[in-house]
Amino acid sequence: MSRSDRFLNACRGEPVDTTPVWIMRQAGRYLPEYRAVRARHSFLDVCHQPELACEVTLQPIDRLGVDAAILFSDIMIPLEGMGCRIAFDPGPVFAEPVRTAADVDRLRPAEPEADVPFVLDAVRLIRRELGGRVPLIGFSGAPFTLAAYMVEGKGSRSFENLKRMMYAAPDVYRALMDKVTETVIRYLNAQAAAGAQVLQVFDTWGGILSPADYAAYVLPYSRRVIAGLDRSVPVIHFVKGCGLLLDLVRQAGGDVLGIDWHIDLADAIRQVGGAFSVQGNLDPTVLLGPESLVRERAAEIVAKGRAARGHVFNLGHGILPMVPPENAEALVDAVHEAGRR
Repeated sequence: MSRSDRFLNACRGEPVDTTPVWIMRQAGRYLPEYRAVRARHSFLDVCHQPELACEVTLQPIDRLGVDAAILFSDIMIPLEGMGCRIAFDPGPVFAEPVRTAADVDRLRPAEPEADVPFVLDAVRLIRRELGGRVPLIGFSGAPFTLAAYMVEGKGSRSFENLKRMMYAAPDVYRALMDKVTETVIRYLNAQAAAGAQVLQVFDTWGGILSPADYAAYVLPYSRRVIAGLDRSVPVIHFVKGCGLLLDLVRQAGGDVLGIDWHIDLADAIRQVGGAFSVQGNLDPTVLLGPESLVRERAAEIVAKGRAARGHVFNLGHGILPMVPPENAEALVDAVHEAGRR
């Protein structure tokens, strides 16, 4: 089996020669070659210039030996096409948070080819430069996570503005979510048409709600996104904090459920059943420990993952900037060694 097959096979629940692995934020600040690019260019420059996005997307492929590339971009990018003005300081900051019906009315669903063509150009360029070595993952933020940033105007601990809209102005919330959901569907399908071979939906903030609120305010829109995608392309649905929500998250559909480190992978697999592959779920901070610990924890998760329909090894969230690159290399090696069939 070629390296280019194992990730796609695991997503589909088909046989693999070893457990595939990629790392969320694998093109990032822990790599000195990425820092060298960022010393010359702003974060948004890298997102907006296909040649730079391609360069940093490819950096971890041969250095780490991961089994998939993921487009270098940011979940905020399609919101520029909706009419939002966003800066990074260092996280996203919205010049005009979306709080009222009038604010929602000013937004429009993005048209990816017209509004963010540089993303699709980057996808095409990366596919060409990869030359079939590994598959390319395209991605988007989930509607709820994108709406959270739009309403709060930046990251938040309590999300009181978003929840106030949900509870006190449900019509405004639904109107906003409808527009964001349509944008996400268009954006992901455009990436698939440009050459992305897997699509991941990131719901970073889906786990901040109670199960009842998740069912009412998140699930209908996540389900609509996944149902609206090109299903010839495997879909990974990652909800951070999904441990108490798996029965609901699985109702959204898709091919692979991303699992963070707050739930034991074996427990998650038992809850998910045989209809889905799983992705995860090493605590990212383990990579700050000694290499022996990294290898030990990786082997434990790989062993548990054998019970799933298919298992893609990953961290439970993004790799941290202070991780030694050598530990990331050791992680990939350990997964491949422990996962051999």
